[in-house]
Amino acid sequence: MAVGTALWDDLLEGEEVAHVAGVPAAAARTAALPDDLHAGVRDALAAHGLSELYIHQRAVWDAAASGENVVVTTGTASGKSLAFNLPVLDAIAREPKHRALYLYPTKALAQDQARALGELKSPNVRAAIYDGDTPTDRRWQIRKWANVILTNPDMLHLGVLPHHDRWADVLHNLRYVVVDEAHVYRGVFGSHVGNVLRRLRRLAGVYGAEPQLLLATATIANPGELVRNLAGVEARVVDEDAAPRAERTVLLWNPELIDSELGLRASALGDASRVMAALVSRGLRTICFAKSRKSAELIHKFTRERVDAETAERLAPYRAGYTPAQRRQIERRLVDGELLGVAATDALELGIDIGLLDCAISVGFPGTVASLRQQWGRAGRRGHGLAVLIASQDALDQYFMREPEALLDRRVEAAILDHANPRVLDGHVRAAAFEAPIDDDDRPVLGDEALERAAFLPELRRTKSGYVWAGRDYPAAQANLRSASADSFAVVEAQTGTVLGIVERERAYSTVHEGAVYLHLGESYLVRELDVRARAAVVTPYTGDYYTQAKKETATAIEEPLRSELRCGLELTFGRLSVTEQVVAYQKKSVRDQATLETVPLDLPETSFETEAIWYVPTDTQLKGLEQMPKLLSALHAAEHSMIALLPLWAMCDRWDIGGLSTNIHFQTGRPTVFIYDGHPGGVGITERGFAAFEGWVADTARMLEGCPCADGCPSCVQSPKCGNLNEMLDKHGALTLLRRLVAASTSAN
Repeated sequence: MAVGTALWDDLLEGEEVAHVAGVPAAAARTAALPDDLHAGVRDALAAHGLSELYIHQRAVWDAAASGENVVVTTGTASGKSLAFNLPVLDAIAREPKHRALYLYPTKALAQDQARALGELKSPNVRAAIYDGDTPTDRRWQIRKWANVILTNPDMLHLGVLPHHDRWADVLHNLRYVVVDEAHVYRGVFGSHVGNVLRRLRRLAGVYGAEPQLLLATATIANPGELVRNLAGVEARVVDEDAAPRAERTVLLWNPELIDSELGLRASALGDASRVMAALVSRGLRTICFAKSRKSAELIHKFTRERVDAETAERLAPYRAGYTPAQRRQIERRLVDGELLGVAATDALELGIDIGLLDCAISVGFPGTVASLRQQWGRAGRRGHGLAVLIASQDALDQYFMREPEALLDRRVEAAILDHANPRVLDGHVRAAAFEAPIDDDDRPVLGDEALERAAFLPELRRTKSGYVWAGRDYPAAQANLRSASADSFAVVEAQTGTVLGIVERERAYSTVHEGAVYLHLGESYLVRELDVRARAAVVTPYTGDYYTQAKKETATAIEEPLRSELRCGLELTFGRLSVTEQVVAYQKKSVRDQATLETVPLDLPETSFETEAIWYVPTDTQLKGLEQMPKLLSALHAAEHSMIALLPLWAMCDRWDIGGLSTNIHFQTGRPTVFIYDGHPGGVGITERGFAAFEGWVADTARMLEGCPCADGCPSCVQSPKCGNLNEMLDKHGALTLLRRLVAASTSAN
């Protein structure tokens, strides 16, 4: 059904409308099915009405046929699954003993792909899911008969590689490894998965196989580099998206400004429910993405209250925490068209097939342009689509409302990881030595760094056949794929004893101290006790109306400058830094108006970690008029905050992955200095990306400050939700003066 713009025209005229843009339709560009495609696979495609391929799907086939590793990086609903499935299906149709291992970041995605493979009925395919939900008595059967095994990195790390003798037949016949949604593997998680994939490639080699890698990712800036970092191989990049695209209207919506001095706006959740109710009441199938479970549930609740009873029955929320059966039912109702509206967390952002939708609403910028495009890509599957971003008060959201081109014309970010970070690597070197002795022949796959670390690890013993595991424990279990530090705290729900999550020790004291409000998958919990000796935080569900913010004292010491350059008229350095932090108190702050309700002192140990950082030393000329205290420190502090808020635009990361410190005089530089560092021990490449993109990063930050309408600084520009100084000593105008001078120096240098 073609949907006309008239159905939502009135929504494009209110005072909340910050920008409206049109994205033209694109026609499909196709290529013939390969002549050498197995006849049985060709018949299976024909039964589903597929008689040709998009150009990018054919490019993946051609590269795979010539023995290359391939990464396809195209938009949502562009047929990436068929692109990587086709070489696998052809190989299995010709030789059923071939095996393929599919890696997915979520169980829901694996379920979706298993269902799609089953419906295709390609010859000889025996697909099965092997994850934590797989019954024990089914596992040996899957190892024996399945030739397409769908799993996740955690299961591969803990359940497959350490028990490779049980998987000998699979590894010996492993023809393809498919990595879908590869952009998810970034930061600490991606750094771990990079090592898991190297261990897989190594063990396949032990059993005489050298599988090809087929990867699919959302559009990102560095797909080839991502594959090199993630799997240690070169790959052909296929990035020409030839899939058809319907015309799309883009709406940027900024809730009403209630208090211009404080920068307070109307509720983004309330406005989202208003827009969603207007759309579903007109029969438009709509998905609304929220950042947390609670937000998704509230939007669902508010939307139901705004529509008639019949429409309300055709609405549903979708989030993690439901049973698999509940999620399957919602997905089925969506695909079948029973549901008109779904309020979802980003569990549905990834490539799950949820049918033909007209409108996609994103509540709050999801953190990356790539992620936003994934969400918006859901709109317009039946015809003309509507894509909406409803802004929160966050600095990035408000920046985009004022500078829509900075969002709509922006290249997607680069996905950054560092598999060789010793904090991450050591656990995998131990696991690899447990799996098979490590020797010089492993350098091409595991990397030089792994061999260097092996010599230092006390649990490894050097023998004639290489480094072997000499410890007593099971080493893979000691390496948590979500943490850069082996020294971490478990977050335990008091009533059930369920472990909700793992927090690195370096972050534990500021996020799960006694009295902290802790967020897990959008649910709030109150920390009742932090047991430092047992490394556990005990929490209970929390429904109060305040949040907490830790006050901490931070010191930095430069360990090793790695690169220094004259950039933006000043000395910019990238290098290694040690950070020492001590949490000394926390504040309870009102959710409604951010007012401070109480400050509570804490007595917690210091933590220290080494990481990667950039630091810069402004010149006397750049600081002219700002050199007096406290103005100097306030200007540097505000510049640091605003730059941290904008760094996620250049590297796929979260503001919470980055730390910073500004000082009027640093004991090593002897000058006023601003430090911005990776918040994870060892670093994962975030600030290295910032170093490379410094000029653009500074220019974006200056534009963000120039455009914010507040007088003296607000949550939409220089205030940070994670400031260790509780947002004291911030001079917006001083920061803008400094950053403008940096931009001017950069421009004159060009």
